[in-house]
Amino acid sequence: MAQVPQTFLDALAVRAWCGLALEALGRSREEIDAINVYPVADGDTGTNLYLTVESAAAAVEAVFTGHEAGNATRPGGTPGGVSGGPTLADALRAMAHGALIGARGNSGTILAQLLRGMAQVLAGEEAAARADGQGLRLALRHAADSARRAVAHPVEGTVLTVASAAAEAAGGAEGDCGTVARAAYEGARAALAATPGQLAVLRRAGVVDAGGRGLVAVLAALVETFTGRAPRAMPAVGGPWSGSVRATDPVLHARLHHVGGVPAEGAAGKAQGAGDTEDAGDTGHTEDAEERRASAEAPGALPPGAAEVGECADGGAVPGPGGPAFEVIYLLEADDAAVARLRERLDGLGDSLVVVGGDGLWNVHVHVDDAGAAVEAGVEAGRPYRIRITHFGAGDVHTTGAERSPEERAQRAVVAVVPGEGLAGLYAEAGATTVLARPGEPPASGEIVQAVRRAHAREVVLLPNDTDLRHTAAAAAEQARTEGIRVALIPTRSAVQGIAALAVHEPERRFDEDVVAMTSAAGATRYAEVTVAEHQSWTMAGICQAGDVLGLIDGDVAVIGQDLAATAGAVLDRMLAAGGEMVTLVLGDGAPEAVAGHLEARVREGYLAVDTVVYHGGRQGALLLIGVE
Repeated sequence: MAQVPQTFLDALAVRAWCGLALEALGRSREEIDAINVYPVADGDTGTNLYLTVESAAAAVEAVFTGHEAGNATRPGGTPGGVSGGPTLADALRAMAHGALIGARGNSGTILAQLLRGMAQVLAGEEAAARADGQGLRLALRHAADSARRAVAHPVEGTVLTVASAAAEAAGGAEGDCGTVARAAYEGARAALAATPGQLAVLRRAGVVDAGGRGLVAVLAALVETFTGRAPRAMPAVGGPWSGSVRATDPVLHARLHHVGGVPAEGAAGKAQGAGDTEDAGDTGHTEDAEERRASAEAPGALPPGAAEVGECADGGAVPGPGGPAFEVIYLLEADDAAVARLRERLDGLGDSLVVVGGDGLWNVHVHVDDAGAAVEAGVEAGRPYRIRITHFGAGDVHTTGAERSPEERAQRAVVAVVPGEGLAGLYAEAGATTVLARPGEPPASGEIVQAVRRAHAREVVLLPNDTDLRHTAAAAAEQARTEGIRVALIPTRSAVQGIAALAVHEPERRFDEDVVAMTSAAGATRYAEVTVAEHQSWTMAGICQAGDVLGLIDGDVAVIGQDLAATAGAVLDRMLAAGGEMVTLVLGDGAPEAVAGHLEARVREGYLAVDTVVYHGGRQGALLLIGVE
């Protein structure tokens, strides 16, 4: 659908920009992943930028949906109308917040700060209903400056350079928002073309900076928002900066010739530790990291301003000897003073330090040798959560004894969405690649697609483990199929159904036979959960009050009680009334350990030949999950 041009920035323009940027990054994601060579060739910069913008776009859509719902219930309201819709400040704040909480890797973290910087200018206390060219110029300038301040030791030739050039070009433009946006795009495009002359690893690989390339795509979407036409595309290799430059890194060359298929997950063999794959850094690169990597190889003849980095045998940039082994990322609730102290401490622990955010919520990114110390520093500063730890250079965490080369794909893998850290560990031990779904924070389709890629297999069995995720998982499966991966989606509605499916998984079987067996096992498993009501509500079992213990069987409230053990026992009795051979109990963090013992004794004494197995799910939302096979 063609974008209707307009000359100013308002809430609708912000919404359109987010949508167009998401589409642009979706089209160029694989290309950007493929050129991610600095400082770690882990091939996920495009994916991380896509996930960051996806989170921003979802937040903006939520604001519009909320206003439309309000208008629908207000006498004389105008659902979907501009007069009753969100303001420019509402949309910009939502965009910035969504990007902050959904930022992935170094590239996404920097982009989140760029968007936040724009919002600080255009959504301030004296925010207008819409912004003109002058406002956009000021916003782009502040965005570039704030992003640079967020990085402990900025290095030129990265997305920071591209953002600064965009702001400078915009500052010299006179006219409406379309004119300013186009000037920013052209300035960014020229700066991106020059990045190989600033970082030697880019020059040798024959590519531009991946994070900068992503920012150019986002700015192109801004131009299209205002003009209705997308500007010309920016090549990633063989561009105008050097007529003879091509990808000389063998692994990179292979990646670039498989765009549209399955890109390699990185010559450096980056491993996934806890949480989702993260961009190990194509933005916000630090000077000390650059110097350390430079020691891995004798410097050669370099263009002015170029920096030397260490390389592995195939030319991919890798951490030098003695360099940080882990990437640590987390969201942090803390005040400004505590964050200032945290910056100093983390800067002493490692490099590639980027801290973005404000108003009590921050996104922290750092490369360190002691991941525990980095997390402990966050605990001392405030409340860290969504903690992700990635280990560089140790292969995929899901590979065991017989490790395979980064280029070799497994024949088959299982990818599962799981609701708690404990279950994530259980699934991983069984060989699955996991996507963690925290309470109230369901994963986006892009996160599931990323996990499918991380599994690095020709065939993938996908377990969403949640009824509400069926459409998201279906979209992810469809995307993966376009990349040449054979995907079977088993519509598991609970993690206990996923456990049953995983228990009968046999990779040696034919794919269809394996899928049928896993689907049958999941379908034969009844599921239930025990939780606490947050407010008064009508249910299938009657009216519940806030604080009541609810027992849900197959998604519907079946029991309302006051005691956790008694309610869980009643639920279990109802489920076993129809028969069963195996009971699976998954305890959440808030459930007393004694509950499991009580239910085990109940099964042992009341139901002959029925076995019980107990797992600890961690922060899974429900106090207790129950499965009966």
